Amino acid sequence: MSQTTNESPVEQFTTSLAEIEVDWTTTGLDDIESTLTALIESPAVGVELPIDGVTLPERVETNPDPTAIRTATTGVTPATLAIADYGSVVLESDPNGSELMSLFSGTHVVVIEESDIVGSMAEAFEALGPHLREERGDAIVATGASATSDMGALVRGVHGPKHVHIVIIES
Repeated sequence: MSQTTNESPVEQFTTSLAEIEVDWTTTGLDDIESTLTALIESPAVGVELPIDGVTLPERVETNPDPTAIRTATTGVTPATLAIADYGSVVLESDPNGSELMSLFSGTHVVVIEESDIVGSMAEAFEALGPHLREERGDAIVATGASATSDMGALVRGVHGPKHVHIVIIES
């Protein structure tokens, strides 16, 4: 993974995303809804984004039943942190079912604020560890699309999304 030290965490993160073939878009708060609308293919499910002034497009079902989750083409979730070294995102387990929204759809659209991108795994543990211990919470560290090579050639989307698109909201 990317180890360039003279890049900012955001630059390092996008370099790592390119290395693992994950698409990304950088956008401002004013354009987030139109950016998401362009990326989302219906049917879509998602979790409300915990960012002031940001709402999901109307066509994203935020209170889906199990059938809607299983049949969704796109899942939209926030990430708690992004780890620049690996191009990874940290997805916390929550009562809204964020992990389900991220795993069942063919495309996972992840929304992260620039200020929540850290340089390394050590920084991620330092930032998130106390919170997870206090809340007795869980988190998934996801890096790119689901993939396995158990069957020979690399197969994508075996136990999760085939495609991941990261939306970075500029500070």
